[in-house]
Amino acid sequence: MTRRAWLLMALLAGLWGASYLFIKVALEDGLAPLFIVFARLALGAIVLVPLALRAGALRPLRGLTGPIAFMALVQVVVPFVLITYGERHIASSLTGILVSAAPIFTALIAVRYDDEERPHGIAIAGVVMGIVGVVALFGVDLSGDGAALAGGLMVLLASVGYAVGSLYLKHRLPGVPAVGIAASTLVVGALVLAPATLPFALPAHAPSLAAAGSMLVLGAGGTGIAFAIYYTLIAEIGPGRASLVAYIAPGFAVLYGVSLLGEPLTAGALLGLVLILAGSWIAAEGRLPGRARATPVAPLEPPPLREPA
Repeated sequence: MTRRAWLLMALLAGLWGASYLFIKVALEDGLAPLFIVFARLALGAIVLVPLALRAGALRPLRGLTGPIAFMALVQVVVPFVLITYGERHIASSLTGILVSAAPIFTALIAVRYDDEERPHGIAIAGVVMGIVGVVALFGVDLSGDGAALAGGLMVLLASVGYAVGSLYLKHRLPGVPAVGIAASTLVVGALVLAPATLPFALPAHAPSLAAAGSMLVLGAGGTGIAFAIYYTLIAEIGPGRASLVAYIAPGFAVLYGVSLLGEPLTAGALLGLVLILAGSWIAAEGRLPGRARATPVAPLEPPPLREPA
């Protein structure tokens, strides 16, 4: 991957790794999960829609209502709702680790639907390693607690949505401006959740300063700016390599959770983290860390985006 891709990935990992911290702060203040997700999507849309309009990135979406709606559901609404509800029962750091299984699911789904992303050779061992890591995490850290187990399964299912969405984007929306896709999916997601959120899930009290600040950064930064970066990476380097952000983000999630929220760092979490992340890397890259790829893969041509003035 190029230096630009790695820099974008590091920035995205820092933003997404912090998202679980901000969700936890909002939940602990008593905000309803649906409201958190709705506010997150609305704030993200407020950031991205002007950028998309300025770049002329919404015009190419005409006639793509179905694919955009599908993307909004499988990679925005459903995963965000599952993660937020799941995080009521598990630590933010554990949430970040489980979401990092997305490259494993990308590889598994690609076996049936995408020859380019299909794992071969040592990549298959990476998939197996990641699955073992997930099993170890559930067996050590989530066993014996029904609520925690359900929360972990919700988060894991969210990572499946991310995998499905990234592959769908590659095949159904190639060449469409990344910022246009990001803005439109956030708008559609907010509209989908509005009927259930506005009448039933509005806060019964004024959010604390910490919760309000967390929501603002979660929506504008961790959702708006982060999604623009993510879709750009998918367009430039493909969904398998773009999902490697899951290799980096859990480190930030664990760092934030342990240092700022006082969450425990257990042996089970460490074991699961190492196995899932190592397996994700090998599954997506098709090689061991530190070894050069035998056959370089040329990145896809990036979408035509203009820098905002």
